[in-house]
Amino acid sequence: MKKILISTGGTGGHVIPAEIIGEHLCDSYEIYYSSDKRGLKYLSFNKKKIVVINTPKLNFNFFLPFKLIKLFYLILESLVFLKKEKINKLISIGGYMSIPVIIAARILCLKVYLLEPNLTLGRSNKFFLNFSQKIICYSDKLINFPKKFIDKIELINPLVFKTFYEIKKDINQNKKFCFLISGGSQGANIFDEIIKEVMVNLAKKYPLKVIQQTSTQNIENLTNFYSLNNIENEIFDFEKNFVNLINKSDLCITRAGATSLAEISIMNKPFIAIPLPTSKDNHQMENAKYYENLGCCWILDQKTLNKEKLLNFLFKILDNKSDIVSKESNLKKLNYKNSWNDVNQKLKKIINEN
Repeated sequence: MKKILISTGGTGGHVIPAEIIGEHLCDSYEIYYSSDKRGLKYLSFNKKKIVVINTPKLNFNFFLPFKLIKLFYLILESLVFLKKEKINKLISIGGYMSIPVIIAARILCLKVYLLEPNLTLGRSNKFFLNFSQKIICYSDKLINFPKKFIDKIELINPLVFKTFYEIKKDINQNKKFCFLISGGSQGANIFDEIIKEVMVNLAKKYPLKVIQQTSTQNIENLTNFYSLNNIENEIFDFEKNFVNLINKSDLCITRAGATSLAEISIMNKPFIAIPLPTSKDNHQMENAKYYENLGCCWILDQKTLNKEKLLNFLFKILDNKSDIVSKESNLKKLNYKNSWNDVNQKLKKIINEN
């Protein structure tokens, strides 16, 4: 069986698509993963072959020469690993974490494939486009994409785990309206600061349940806050079975990472996107706009967001739920022909053809 290395690391937004690709290809290839130490938190270790390539971030500062030396060492380490394990192909999920592995793969003349789940082309993917066979995308209208490489784009539907297609959709029999508040794998302080107070005010008029993501150290504090205010709650840090939490919800409030939006979308759950304003090249805003233009979500700008504005916005939605129904209907139309088998066959065709 041929061997594929999937290079990832950093946040869940990079690691989860890597595992999904592995899920698609595991019956055709022997799958290996490379990740930095940050990404290990999100990788499932069950029967997975994982090598740690802890690539430093190449900031222009006093430590840059030392980081370049380490990068050179990691390229050599990657060369040894690729040759020893007889890796045939490399799939990179983007990010600076993949730099030494991609360089090593090119030295060995291995075929390199890139994945770009965002609507804005990432900087590392842009840099390595020239060395890649194909770049797998969710859209052919990526911002900052060089026209000369347009033929390298291969389109697939957004990647989500197979369980998202198989789960029986939950019909909320509970009279309580359920919010899922997700700030991405790193959590979001602004959600902790603003949303909990807004939920308390909403709960004075509507029976609510709140499922909310926060940092590990804040779980107990947030749980106690909601409990003291008589709001049913479920507080978590990182949940590998995220599909179950989405399934319980009626409306999601979320960052706009490509993976998070794909997971919420495939479950046909309307959502309010609050894009991270510091995301590189504002890619989260572009991700959210894609769904907004299809009538599937609302977008709020964090820079102008406050408790009063969010509270009034949510009251408007809950007072007349026709907007929720409309967005749910649009999501169903968007996902009508989306299936696991379709993604599986397209992905295998891309990797096997080249």
